[in-house]
Amino acid sequence: MQLPTPVFDANASAGGGKDLGDLPEWDLTDLYASPDAPELKRDMDWLEEACEKFAADYEGKLADLTAEEMLDCVLRHETIDMVTGRIMSFAGLRYYQQTTDPERAKFLSDCQDKITTYSTPLVFFSLELNRIPDEKLDALFEANADLARYKPIFDRLRLMRPHQLSDELERFLHDQSVVGATAWNKLFDEWIAGLEFTVDGEVHGIEGTLNYLTEQDRSKREAAARELARVFAENLGLFARVHNTLAKEKEIEDRWRNMPTPQYGRHLANQVEPEVVEALRDAVVKAYPKLSHRYYELKRKWLGLDTLQVWDRNAPLPMEEQRTVDWPTARGMVMDAYSGFDPKMAELAEPFFDKGWIDAAVKPGKAPGAFAHPTVTDVHPYVMLNYLGKPRDVMTLAHELGHGVHQRLAAGQGELLSSTPLTLAETASVFGEMLTFRKLLDEAKDDAEKKVLLAGKVEDMINTVVRQIAFYDFECKLHDARARGELTPDDINALWMSVQAESLGPAFEFMDGYETFWAYIPHFVHSPFYVYAYAFGDGLVNALYAVYQEGDPGFQEKYFEMLKAGGSKHHKELLAPFGLDATDSAFWDKGLSMISGMIDELEAMEA
Repeated sequence: MQLPTPVFDANASAGGGKDLGDLPEWDLTDLYASPDAPELKRDMDWLEEACEKFAADYEGKLADLTAEEMLDCVLRHETIDMVTGRIMSFAGLRYYQQTTDPERAKFLSDCQDKITTYSTPLVFFSLELNRIPDEKLDALFEANADLARYKPIFDRLRLMRPHQLSDELERFLHDQSVVGATAWNKLFDEWIAGLEFTVDGEVHGIEGTLNYLTEQDRSKREAAARELARVFAENLGLFARVHNTLAKEKEIEDRWRNMPTPQYGRHLANQVEPEVVEALRDAVVKAYPKLSHRYYELKRKWLGLDTLQVWDRNAPLPMEEQRTVDWPTARGMVMDAYSGFDPKMAELAEPFFDKGWIDAAVKPGKAPGAFAHPTVTDVHPYVMLNYLGKPRDVMTLAHELGHGVHQRLAAGQGELLSSTPLTLAETASVFGEMLTFRKLLDEAKDDAEKKVLLAGKVEDMINTVVRQIAFYDFECKLHDARARGELTPDDINALWMSVQAESLGPAFEFMDGYETFWAYIPHFVHSPFYVYAYAFGDGLVNALYAVYQEGDPGFQEKYFEMLKAGGSKHHKELLAPFGLDATDSAFWDKGLSMISGMIDELEAMEA
């Protein structure tokens, strides 16, 4: 059992400012009251016994079960997953609140070790299921409608059938995981959280330092960028070791599993065809000139510069008012946008603010970025932010609440079917951002404010689509190169730079030291090839929002039904009610044309 993988979102960034109001903190008591709570010990003891009994009852017998017996087996497995998820969610969320706290790190590791040991007897389950002939399983589904509801789980497991190892090797990989990728992930998290950067005589963590890159004062942006480069360079050996080890570990396991490409396992997990991802990737790369290249040329002119430096990429526009959005205002902005779409959406989001489901403040040792973690289906999600009041932080709030609403709706599917593939997991979050943006745009008091809002949205979409596809290309190159041998820090730097100029365009120059900026991106460490899910989600939502704007009858109801489906349906089935199909190459062009259209509007304002 892995600790909950945080979904560190693409545009999450801390803002600046004080007097933000009463920022909420997590109340984790809905999971457990404390690390020494008797309920936690009870659940841990139950889990050990339940795993042993499950194996005793079912190992070597799955092929002979009746439909009713198979249903009981699946339900017992689901309960084990629920208890495991509750424990690891509690341990993981406590850890992310303060990754530098040795006690929290130890507690997480101890939980991880125990659950890995307890769950080893369960490894047989998927292996045996995949040895049952398709026709026999199909007959069980036909015989019992309650069992048939779980067919998507069986289908997902069977995707791995060609890549399944021997029972003994699968058990070894399961046991070894706590000192493999999981351990390297923790090292990365703790190291990043412990880094210190000095800007203008003040010491900051990585969140506060990245925040300076969105300051009006260009000298502060430059100072922060150079300080980031200095500290990354000092720690580059460790980051290179983390990436070398994880990429090699993945290459070894992929080779044993006969995975055709390093990306293939992610595609299987996302239930998306490799050709769909490549169609998305190719469409975005082809669109670089009409998207990022064109926009950044506009921004270069607005800033009055001959060339843009990397510290200008997320700079505010000269006409943009320096503004700090306090927490109550941010809450009101997002909730108004949600309720304007449908009051039900606001009702689902409301408890996050009032019941301790959000941890918003920037604190020493806290994990950087933002995420929404669904925990287990009989509790509720938790949202983590690093909120310091920039307008972009409001969009991050809208984004994470979208995840939270999606996770609450999908919880009705139960523990095994609620988890949404990454390609669709970004749908509600990006849609929530779009609703908030459109409401603010409609309420803009003049063309200058509209221009700032449009430019900000275009930048976010470029960060979500162009930047993430460039990240995907970097990862593809990294894993391909690592398969041929150890990579020095300079090797990885060169791979990083090979995608930057292509994606950002000729308006940019790149300072010495920018070549190290791959080092702090958590996605490369936690979830290899995750990043294309952002571009997938943004393109999907742009196409979906176009259908909404066209006045599609019953859109809201169909939208909620899509979110409720969780992981129970394929993306083709989920998008069909909206007349959309991600396997159609024109689908991606439709999504990208929305970004291009916004840049058209910005160019027209210059005329």
